[in-house]
Amino acid sequence: MAHRGSSLAVAEHTLGAYLRALLDGAEALECDVRLTSDGHLVCVHDRRVDRTSNGQGIVSALELAQLQQLDWSSWKHPWNELDDEAPDVDVEANKILTLERLLDTIRDWNKPVELAIETKHPTRYAGLVEQRLIETLERYGWARPRSGVASPVRVMSFSWMSLRRCLEMAPGLQMVYLMDRVPLRFRDGSLPLGAGVSGPSIEIIRAHPEYVAKAHAAGNQVHVWTVNEPQDVDLCASVGVDAVITDAPGDVLKRLKRME
Repeated sequence: MAHRGSSLAVAEHTLGAYLRALLDGAEALECDVRLTSDGHLVCVHDRRVDRTSNGQGIVSALELAQLQQLDWSSWKHPWNELDDEAPDVDVEANKILTLERLLDTIRDWNKPVELAIETKHPTRYAGLVEQRLIETLERYGWARPRSGVASPVRVMSFSWMSLRRCLEMAPGLQMVYLMDRVPLRFRDGSLPLGAGVSGPSIEIIRAHPEYVAKAHAAGNQVHVWTVNEPQDVDLCASVGVDAVITDAPGDVLKRLKRME
């Protein structure tokens, strides 16, 4: 699963990063979503735009039109403009990516692709983020999977409240409970009611590789983030995790194929 696209090579959360991930063979994509002041879901990790654009300010306080005026790609390779041999940059690749554009890309790709959408919290809009997310998925027919036809989308969050809101509106969607530490009550591999996928950090798996077997015994999948180092890929494969979330999907796929 490509973490914010092929974000090691291309600026995270840009269309170019996701297209690179798909071309690299990623089976799934991961994105973070935040709500703009005029109600659009955009793919941005940070609360502020400062790190990943040439602008300043809080995402939720800016309108989509303002965010579209910013450059979201050049920060990754600032030396390109000084390189006479650097390839021409697609202007579209520098623009902010809306969730709808990413969903269009997945829908129109030439083979099935899954998408894990992380809702970022805390946010000034609270439950409005989840409401807009489910409304958007409804338009694609992906919020309420039909019998025998699974949605390609799952929702992830560190906030159980966020997942509960989504479950209330779309009980058929798969929910991933993200963890940077495993709460005491879930160390037996169980999860909050309604979640079917555990999302532990790679640090958790390094320290407690036995957790994967416990989660599986409890009937839950395990999707681990962020797996970039070769030894971590090997560890995840050896303990049988169900998915690795990585910044370098092409490299990880090559390593996994060599292990087959």
